Amino acid sequence: MIKMEFNQIIHEFEELSDIDFAKNMKKFGIQYVKSYGLRLPQIRKVAKSCGKNHDLALKLWNHGYHETYLLATLVEEPDKVDLLQLDEWVNAFYSWDLVDQACINLLRFIPEAIDNIFLWAESDKEFVKRTAFSLIAVLAVHNKDSDFDKYFEIIREGSKDSRNFVKKSVNWALRQIGKSNRENNRKAIELSYEILEIDNKASKWVARGAIRELESEKVQSKFQKS
Repeated sequence: MIKMEFNQIIHEFEELSDIDFAKNMKKFGIQYVKSYGLRLPQIRKVAKSCGKNHDLALKLWNHGYHETYLLATLVEEPDKVDLLQLDEWVNAFYSWDLVDQACINLLRFIPEAIDNIFLWAESDKEFVKRTAFSLIAVLAVHNKDSDFDKYFEIIREGSKDSRNFVKKSVNWALRQIGKSNRENNRKAIELSYEILEIDNKASKWVARGAIRELESEKVQSKFQKS
């Protein structure tokens, strides 16, 4: 199969461009400076025609459109991302969907990114901080038997952050840990009740949402069958 090159990709994005959808994206909290208005399945389809390519990923990132940022996370080669690039990309995040897709498509494969979770959790930048907790959530999905206790303290502290996209990622991390296996479910519920006792509105929101799901019949029945 002939792989798409940068100019072909941009031409394809321009052909698929949907300005009305681009305007609608902001209703879902998706922020951007420039956008073609493409849906994620369309971007993923293009990614399959590109293969993994570090140089292409850099060109796409530098193009500066929401969709080329997303595509860059899909085509980048994890082992070619150095610490400078990692820092530049994460500090450039501006929207929750870009953070989450970067964690799913790329960051979970980069050991240095995982090491940076504790650093990013202390960031003042909303989307850098979100990256820490979204990455924990993604790791919990794909590494179900891992020990996540080491993240409990930053989850407890992160729950106090009232910024919308931070508290949602903290809640996501807590829920995914709690759904990963029976023992992690017990620990995550215990942590959730500890967070519930914090005199903080955001913490109580995080905890209540996690408890509601992790104690639900749907989640508990899954562990009873295992």
